[in-house]
Parts: sequence; C-alpha cells; structure tokens
Amino acid sequence: MVDLESEVPPLPPRYRFRDLLLGDQGWQNDDRVQVEFYMNENTFKERLKLFFIKNQRSSLRIRLFNFSLKLLSCLLYIIRVLLDDPTQKHGCKELNRGCSSQNYTPAKIDWSPIIWVNRSLPLWGLQVSVALISLFETMLLGYLSYKGNIWEQVLRIPFLLEIINAVPFIITIFWPALRNIFIPVFLNCWLAKHALENMINDLHRAIQRTQSAMFNQVLILISTLLCLIFTCICGIQHLERAGNKLTLFDSLYFCIVTFSTVGFGDVTPKIWPSKLLVVIMICVALVVLPIQFEQLAYLWMERQKSGGNYSRHRAQTEKHVVLCVSSLKIDLLMDFLNEFYAHPRLQDYYVVILCPTEMDAQVRRVLQIPMWSQRVIYLQGSALKDQDLLRAKMDDAEACFILSSRCEVDRTAADHQTILRAWAVKDFAPKCPLYVQILKPENKFHIKFADHVVCEEEFKYAMLALNCICPATSTLITLLVHTSRGQEGQQSPEQWQKMYGRYSGNEVYHINLEDSTFFAEYEGKSFTYASFHAHKKFGVCLIGVRREDNKNILLNPGPRYIMSSTDICFYINITKEENSAFKKQEQHRKNNESKSYYHGPSRLPLHSVIASMGTVAIDLQDTGCRSSSGPTLTLPSEGSKDGRRSSIAPVLEVADSSSLQTCDLLSDQSEDETTPSDDDISTGLEYAKGYPPYSPYIGSSPTFCHLLHEKVPFCCLRLDKGCQHNYYEDAKAYGFKNKLIIVAAETAGNGLYNFIVPLRAYYRPKKELNPIVLLLDNPPDMHFLDAICWFPMVYYMVGSIDNLDDLLRCGVTFAANMVVVDKESTMSAEEDYMADAKTIVNVQTLFRLFSSLSIITELTHPANMRFMQFRAKDCYSLALSKLEKKEREKGSNLAFMFRLPFAAGRVFSISMLDTLLYQSFVKDYMISITRLLLGLDTTPGSGFLCSMKITEDDLWIRTYARLYQKLCSSTGDIPIGIYRTESQKLTTSESQISISVEEWEDTKEQINNRNNHRNSTSSDQSDHPLLRRKSMQWARRLSRKVPKHSGKTAEKISQQRMSLYKRSERQELAELVKNRMKHLGLSTAGYDEMNDHQNTVSYILINPSPDTRLELNDVVYLIRPDPLAYVPNTTTSRKNSFCNTVGQDTREETQL
Repeated sequence: MVDLESEVPPLPPRYRFRDLLLGDQGWQNDDRVQVEFYMNENTFKERLKLFFIKNQRSSLRIRLFNFSLKLLSCLLYIIRVLLDDPTQKHGCKELNRGCSSQNYTPAKIDWSPIIWVNRSLPLWGLQVSVALISLFETMLLGYLSYKGNIWEQVLRIPFLLEIINAVPFIITIFWPALRNIFIPVFLNCWLAKHALENMINDLHRAIQRTQSAMFNQVLILISTLLCLIFTCICGIQHLERAGNKLTLFDSLYFCIVTFSTVGFGDVTPKIWPSKLLVVIMICVALVVLPIQFEQLAYLWMERQKSGGNYSRHRAQTEKHVVLCVSSLKIDLLMDFLNEFYAHPRLQDYYVVILCPTEMDAQVRRVLQIPMWSQRVIYLQGSALKDQDLLRAKMDDAEACFILSSRCEVDRTAADHQTILRAWAVKDFAPKCPLYVQILKPENKFHIKFADHVVCEEEFKYAMLALNCICPATSTLITLLVHTSRGQEGQQSPEQWQKMYGRYSGNEVYHINLEDSTFFAEYEGKSFTYASFHAHKKFGVCLIGVRREDNKNILLNPGPRYIMSSTDICFYINITKEENSAFKKQEQHRKNNESKSYYHGPSRLPLHSVIASMGTVAIDLQDTGCRSSSGPTLTLPSEGSKDGRRSSIAPVLEVADSSSLQTCDLLSDQSEDETTPSDDDISTGLEYAKGYPPYSPYIGSSPTFCHLLHEKVPFCCLRLDKGCQHNYYEDAKAYGFKNKLIIVAAETAGNGLYNFIVPLRAYYRPKKELNPIVLLLDNPPDMHFLDAICWFPMVYYMVGSIDNLDDLLRCGVTFAANMVVVDKESTMSAEEDYMADAKTIVNVQTLFRLFSSLSIITELTHPANMRFMQFRAKDCYSLALSKLEKKEREKGSNLAFMFRLPFAAGRVFSISMLDTLLYQSFVKDYMISITRLLLGLDTTPGSGFLCSMKITEDDLWIRTYARLYQKLCSSTGDIPIGIYRTESQKLTTSESQISISVEEWEDTKEQINNRNNHRNSTSSDQSDHPLLRRKSMQWARRLSRKVPKHSGKTAEKISQQRMSLYKRSERQELAELVKNRMKHLGLSTAGYDEMNDHQNTVSYILINPSPDTRLELNDVVYLIRPDPLAYVPNTTTSRKNSFCNTVGQDTREETQL
C-alpha cells in the first residue's frame, strides 16, 4: 500500500484548490469514446420523413395542402367544362386533318369531341402547375415510404391515378400540339378523398382523439358517394359531347335520377361509351356502397353499446354528474334517478353513466323514455381508463358517484374494484367531488380522501342493533333519507295510512339562524327552548346545530347550549323554509279552537303542510306559552287530573341547573356504580366504562361503552359448549335477567362489531343490557373474538336457523328479538329477485314456529318484503298490495312503505339506504347526522337516539305538544316521532272471519226460524195437538244443520273447517317444538306457542303535529343529550315511568 502511494506523483500546488472546487478532471484524459445516439435520424431522408410523415402536425399540414390541391384541380376541370364549346373542334388540324365535320349518326361515332377539348392558355398553365406539384409530392412521398418493393409502390391505385392526371400535362409542355387533348382530371376527386382520410387520421393523432371510428366511417361513406356521383357526372357529360351534348346540370340531373332508382327517362345517354360508363358506375355503386353501409351500421350498433362521448362543449356549458358502477341494474338506476331528480335545483343536471358492461334490455327501455333520454347518457367503459374518463368529461363533472356491486359473491373483491375506481378518478380529476359506497368496513380507510363515504355493513348492523331497542329505527331512517312530498296514501280509506303517508314526507333540512324565520327569534336562548317553541309555533322539529367555526354537528346539545346568530340549524319538516310562505290566520285559529279537543286518533293534524314544488303555507299561532290548564288540554271527563297537569313546567329560555333532571339514565348509572346489586356481587360481574381496547378494523369510530375489567377467555364465548370456567351448554342455563337478542349471520364479519357497540354504549343503563347471541354458520376467527371478548354478555354459537335444535339451544324461546342477516353466499342468483328465497322461507318457518318472536330481517331486494309473514288468503295484505301498485303508478319513491313488515320495522334492505349517498349531493350533512343517530360516530356534546314508551301513568300528558314541553323542561330530550301500534280494523285471519260469519249466520237463522215458526204454528195449531207442535219445533231446530241456503252454509262450514285446521296446525307445530326441547333437555316453560300479535298494525309518525293525541303503548323516539356534558346535582331514587325506555319494559302484552 505504501509502494502504491509513493508511485502517485503529487499535484502542483496551484491545482489543488481548483481540484477541490471542480473535482478530479483526470478522467477526461482516459481512453474513452463519446457515443452519439440515433445518428440514423440525422440523414437527409430521415429528416424529410420526419417532416412529411412522422411528425403529426407537419404531416397534417402536408395532407391539408394535398387535399386542397386536388380540390383545386377538380375546380379547374369544372371551369374548363363551363368555358368549352363542344361544337368547335380543337386540335384536328394538327393531328387529323381529315377528320369529318358531319354530325352524329347512330351507326358512326364522332370521336373528336371526346378526344379534344377547348383549354385556354391560362387555364392550361394553372393545370400544368398543379400537375407538377402533385407529381413531385407523389414521387417524394413514394421515395420516403419505399420499403424495398418497387412494384408495391407503383401499382398502388393512388399512384396510378396521379400518373394518369399529372404526366399528360407535363408531356404537353414539350409537345404543344397536345395542349387541348382530353385528360380525366375529375378523377382527382378520388385522390382528394384519399387525402381527406389521411388528413383526418393525422388530425386525430394530433389532438389525441381515439374514438373516431364512427366519424371516419361516416366521412368515408359520404366522400365515396360524392366521388361516385361526381365521376359519373363528369364522365357522362364528356362522353355525351359526341351525343346529346349534355351540360353539367343535365348530367347531374341524370345521375341523381338514376342513382335514386326513379328513372324518369327524359334524359338518357345516346352513345354506347356513355351507356357503358353508366353500367360500370352502377355496378361499382352496388358493390361499394353496401359495404360502406354495413360497416357504418356495425359501428353504429357498437356506438350504441359503448354510448359514444359526452361532448366537451356540453360539459363546459351544462352541469353533469358521473355514475360509475360495475353492473347497472334497473332498480339501482331508478333509485338513483328518482332520488337525484327529486330536488328542484337538479332538474337541469345531466347524468352520465360509466359502466363496463353492455346495457341490458330493461335499462335500454327505460333510457328510451323521453323523460330520461334527454337527461341520461350511457357510456360503456371503465373508470380505470383515462380515455373513458375523458369521454365522460370527468374533469368537468360536478360529482362522481362510485357504487359497489353488492350482488357479487366475493364482496371483498367488489370493494377492491371500487377502491381502484376511486383512485383512478382522483388521479384523473383531483377536484371532482367523490361520493363512494363501500361494502366492508375494513376497506374504508383506503378511500378516506373521498368527500362522502357510506359503508354498507356499518350502517346495516348499527341500524339492525337499534331496531332491537328502538323499534323500527330502520324505517325511521329510511323515511328520513328518502325524498317525498308526503302525498302517499292520501287517497286511502285507512286513517293510519293517511297519517303515516303524510308524516313520511318529513326530511332533514338546514338553515342559518340569522336568516331563518323559524329560529331567528331564539338567538341567545337555550337549544331546548328554541326546539320546543319552534315546534309549537311552526310545527318544525329542531334536532341539531353546528357552530360556524366547527365542522362537528351536535344533535340536541342540551339546554345549556345557547343559540348564536351564526349557528347552522338542522330541523325536520315537510319542506325547507325557503320553499315556505308564512301567514297568520287568527280567524282560522278561532274557528278551529273548538275543534282542538279530542277527536280520536284519526284526527288530521292542525299543522299539516301541503308539500309541493312551490311554496308551503304554515299557520302561525300565538308565540306565548299556553298555560297547562288551557282549553286545548282539557278533557271533559277528566277534570280531576288538573293536579297532574300542573306539573309540566315551562321551558326556560336559559337553562337553570337546579331545574334540570338527567332522567333515569344517570341515576341508574350512579346507583349501579355506587351500590352494585347482590346478583352482581354473587356473579362477580362488574362493568367499567371506557373505549374498546381493540377494534377489528381500521377506521372505526371510538365509542364509550360498557366493558369488562378483564377480557373473557375465548372458550367462555361459546354459548353451547362448556369449558373449564363454566358448564353451561344452552342459553337457558345462564339465567339471564333480560331477554336475548339473537343475530343469525353467515360469517362473523367485521361489520358485526357495529351491531354490538350500539347495544353496549355507555348511555345504555347497565340493568337494561340484553345478552347478545351470535348464531353463525361458520366459526369466527380469533381476530373477531379478540374484539368482542371485552364486551359483557356477548356469546356466539355455530349453527343455522335451518336447524330447530340450534335455535332452541341459543334461546329462541325467550328471546326479545331475532335478527336475520342476509347471507353473502345467497346475494347472487341466476334470477336477481331469487337471492332472498332462502332467507324468506327460513324466516317464514320461524314465524310459524315462534309466532310471538319479534323477527327483524334483512333482504337484498326491497320488492321481496311482500313475502314476509306471507298469508295467501289475507284480505288485508291483498288490499295493501293494490295500494302499493297505485302508489307506484303515481310515481312514488316509497311505494313499499305501506307493507306491514316495513312499516313495523321488521324488514329492512340496505339498498334503501342508497338514497343516503345520493341525497348527500344536495345535503352534505345527511351522512354525518345519520351516523350520529345510529351511534356510529360519537361527538362530545352530541346526543343519541333512544325511545320511551307511553304507559297508563303517562296518558295525563295527553298531547304531543305537552309531551314535548315535559321533555324539554325536565330532561332536555327532543322527541322526533312516534311509533304507534293499533289493532287492525279489518279481520285478517281466517279464524276471525269464520267467527264473524258464523255469528251472522246464527243471527239470520234465528230470524228465519222465528218466521217459520210463526207460519207453522198458524197452519198446524188447529190440526195437531200441543205435543205435535213441540215435536215439530224441535225438528225445525235440528233442521238448521240441513243446507237450506246451500251457498252461505257451505261457506260457513268451509271457514269453520279452516279455523279448526289452523288450530290443529298450530298445535302440531307446538308439539314439534316441545318435543325437540324435551329431547335436548330444555324446559318448555318459556315457550308460548299461542301468543300471536299478527292482528296489529304498527307505523311511524315522524314529527307529528303538536295536537296529536298520545295513545297507550306509543313509543316516542327521543334525541337525548349527552350525559357526560354535565354532572347532575341530585339524583332521583324513585324511577319515573315517564322516563323509562322501551327495553326497560319487559311486559309481553304488546310486541312492538
């Protein structure tokens, strides 16, 4: 190493500093060679080729010049024909001095007018110049495109035509005697056509437009037809110089008449050369034109499949949104279009559908309707291709909706496709707002950049969970997110359908406080004060606010929240305030003052608003608080309850902490936490409140929940198998205090975690927690078990609802609710609507075996809900089916709303929530509000959805307005609706029909027998003794069984047989269940097979009017303020039945 260093000579001192700055330059002295690349392109030929052929823009200019040159040559030919005189003979003296001057005879043709023409010297000079330039350009392009085969270049038709048209003119330069010889210059039209095709191709390359096949084909067809006609015109005109001496116009007339197959015969060719030309041109047309038309028709059909383009001009002058789907079904399309165009300000928008599959027949028929054909544009293409996004003009779109295909067998793969589509759209159009629908929650974090995201399984399971504690939450949310005018069911004779349809038109709207007529006067006042008085005065329900400097929406922030002028208010009403007109009607109020007493549950609300596209008239009432003893709250027969009515305190403008109650929620919690019950001590179960330590997927919102101090071993989560910690093998052995909630699902997906969280939220009283049993077809993985092992009373069992033994082991006989989740493996079927077949039949079996069980079912298709709890001879269901058809014919978006299972909240389809994503385009807050209502998101200071049941002790409140006042003044709760259950006025079961007909027949027979008895006694009394008359009377009584009225009696007997058959069928089913329970060693004490609640109608009244009467067992939906927002001063030890929630009432008289 030392020797090597000694061999290196030291650098001179003057270079050392320079070396530090510039680096070592010694490598330049090495034996290296600099290589230059692409030297072949520096040759003269390559440079010419680059200019004339390769470069798009310069080549386009050359093509345009060539096209113009050919058109100029054709124009010069027309000018020569117009200036020529066929009677003069030019060129005969020099070449053929013996040419004959005699006229044409049929036997002999004078060829001199055909060979010679009159061409002036200036015209000849122009034609020679054009010929020289054309020939030079042709030779140059032939040289540049030469590839080694000279005959391939020479024998091309464009090259031959160029030689025919250009070389004779060049010859005339050297031989002046041939200047007047005829040259077929009109054939340059075909060269012009060829140049036009090349020019259009270069133009498309220059502007990077690839979807030009249709345009090119149309252009080729038109240019071919024009060239044929122009060639025929010029050829006939020139040949007939030796015949009829036709002008250009005559030739044009002859060609049009001939090619249109009219053939008048007034102008015809006279000599055989012109006739031969006509024959040749007709043959060419018969061969060429059909080929062109066939290609055009094929391209037109392909264009119809692919949808063409959405023009840039339309995209810049008109507004449009893009809908990206993997497969377009008719139900999905109509839901989107009906919801999107339900808003008045979206009427001028266009919808561009981008779908990779071909349009099916049903969608094609719908899009041909004029209502949609002018608004909807279907493009077949992929969102992953920039060309297709460019066709849809995604960069100019107002929004892009990306929907997942929920009918796929592999839902994870469907989510992956959705994620890629969202990424592609974001990469192509970063400023385009994205509205994305995802299926599984674990894939949600990949699309967090989207403006609005709806995760199907999150919403589905949270909604099904709330259905178990707040009945019909799914129906409530579905009605809120659908756009409706509240006109459904108004022509129905049923009063409940009128009320239900009217109040279904309520939606959530927003407005700034300072700009609002509803809420402006409540600035500086508490939220509950504003909500109560706005409902009392205008009939609107204020449910939430948002500060100007905060993005979080607060649902019912409580009485301590003071309204500010910059707040954004969210309220429920028939229509938004901007579409409302306000007028005071004092005389109308006085005239109806006497009508404000009780008129029964069927009375229409005073504050009903007529929903329309225009304005809405709302009656303004007195803004002052009515006294609790006012005439509108007085019952004539219940004057002794004035003492109870005086307990409703007024709602304070500013909250007083001493007057606030926290309802039973905090008192229950405080008691549970401070003094645990003996049962809790004996079982050793003590719950803590906190955030779940483990979430099964990324992106779940943290929720404060009831948790165990230590996680449960995985073996103890198995309900039907004992372990070293317990020996229980069925749900009955656990001895649960509250009834079970059973969830039947195929797999334990991560979305099932969102079913458990709302049922274990911190604001649910500990004593009201229902045990949760997951009945799974497939065993859950450890990942999922690790997430649920911290929650109290959560178990799983491997089984199926097809197996009666599995149902009995999991405790179906003493379950409060049975939730049947649609199975992923059955969501896809050869016939779309058959995807729910297995679920429907299984639920029908549960319905027949356990008639008292409340079953909540999820279906894939909403149209299949008519088969839930199906009865073939149910007259009432048939009437509802006819009503649904009428509403659908009227164009209702909620035609299925009157189906009893949907109205009662016992059936739900996630496709009903697709409108939530569509509606967020106009109401960007709807997803946030829905997530808060379902408990998917928890914002500090925001309330939660719960419910309470009206008991006999609460009927003194009497009206919804007094209930509103009671809640706002005591607990700060905001009511938003009523879930009401009524008995059906029409008999729906065959047993009831049988009994009613039987009683009517007995009455009628008694009347008939009395008349017969009178007649018989009058006729037989003189002829027969008294004993004979008695015997005849007994005989007549026994003869009632003889079918005197054969039709009615036969109907009576058949109905009685049906009733007996029905009872025997129920008894057989009950015996089957009891035998299986005995075989499994289960007690049959909890099985009540005859408890049937099928003859009731349950429905929802969203934001009812203040004077709506409360009825027994009404369930009121409440938005309760956050219990953690303030700490109560005192806690009540005595529970008030007014504040009890639905889950606290375990009586079985009415199943909601």
